[in-house]
Amino acid sequence: MNSKPPDLPDFDHCLVNLANSILQHFGAETTAPTLSMADKVLDQRSRNIVVLLLDALGTSILDLHCAPDGFFRSHLLGNYNSVFPPTTVAATTAINTGLFPCENGWLGWDTYFPKLGKNVTTFLNVDSLTEKNLPPEPTDDPSVPPMPPLNEQKPAADFNAAFTYCSYSSVVQKINDAGGNAYFSSPFVEPFPKDIDAILERVTTLCREPGKKYIYAYWNEPDTTMHRYGVKSSEAHDMILSLEEKVRVFAEGLPEDTLLFITADHGHMDSKNFCLMDYPEILDCLVRMPSIEPRALNLFVKEEKKDGFPDLFHKTFGENFLILSRDEVIKYGVFGKGTEHPEFRGMLGDFLAISTGPESILNTHYEAHYMVGGHAGLTKEEYEIPILAVMT
Repeated sequence: MNSKPPDLPDFDHCLVNLANSILQHFGAETTAPTLSMADKVLDQRSRNIVVLLLDALGTSILDLHCAPDGFFRSHLLGNYNSVFPPTTVAATTAINTGLFPCENGWLGWDTYFPKLGKNVTTFLNVDSLTEKNLPPEPTDDPSVPPMPPLNEQKPAADFNAAFTYCSYSSVVQKINDAGGNAYFSSPFVEPFPKDIDAILERVTTLCREPGKKYIYAYWNEPDTTMHRYGVKSSEAHDMILSLEEKVRVFAEGLPEDTLLFITADHGHMDSKNFCLMDYPEILDCLVRMPSIEPRALNLFVKEEKKDGFPDLFHKTFGENFLILSRDEVIKYGVFGKGTEHPEFRGMLGDFLAISTGPESILNTHYEAHYMVGGHAGLTKEEYEIPILAVMT
């Protein structure tokens, strides 16, 4: 179908390579080459190694909102890449495992699990949101399009689908298993620090304890703010400058012999949104609603509709989508390198539609209206990320 390979992120200089630099530094088994620019700093053998990941603080976001002589950009070590798709589920799992999405099976916000026969919102373990086939709810706000009510969120199964079908050993666990000491500081891992202040406080406390250690810290901003208000909004600007100041004060309070890496899982861009519910001809071709992400859609297509589907898709949504067949996705290594997870090929649809422009396709009107910013496509703004280094 596609005459040449897509322009993918550089999978030799990406989050997976940073994770493997950390693993190598602590004497744990590696699964991919390391990130050379991180290795050069790690050679200084700091007692505490901290990775602070700020969700969606991509290179273009940093350049847009932060002064060249400010704390963030003055500590820039260099730029490198996310994985594909450049989105939180795939990218944070990559840095947390040292594995590419094709290896660990964590592909995106919504994942099709063939053994369940359904799309699952990966982190939440619920059935992916769809719209009920009911009349639109009335609204007096002319800026809000008609939005049929959403299905109530229900557990996808009486077990965690992603961790059952695609279990993994984290970098933290691998370091501990190798005899080192490693910790999380994230809202999703015990002791569940609830905000950025609590996350940074936990990191500081751990760094003051004796011994060599690795700490992975995560916070969901500025991603959440940019999804709602957009990349160029005053809300995003204020959030990013607030984060910069908090991290500056935090870094100044770290004990000696600490190396702090600050990075992102992906970038962000302002999106032109379509709602799939408005395109019945496309819906009629599908076996189920798309999975993965609004800018990287996994499409399971009825057998009798497959031949004409790429042309219909482009006719409907424009040329800023790269349409790959399942075979091409595998041939070109779109989801990364390494040994495929046993579930990987069953998760793939008949086609993968990847946005190379501003267009995104969401499954519900609610999401299409309220998700102003987006990511997971193949633009540099989405997959180029910075790595900052602060040594105390």
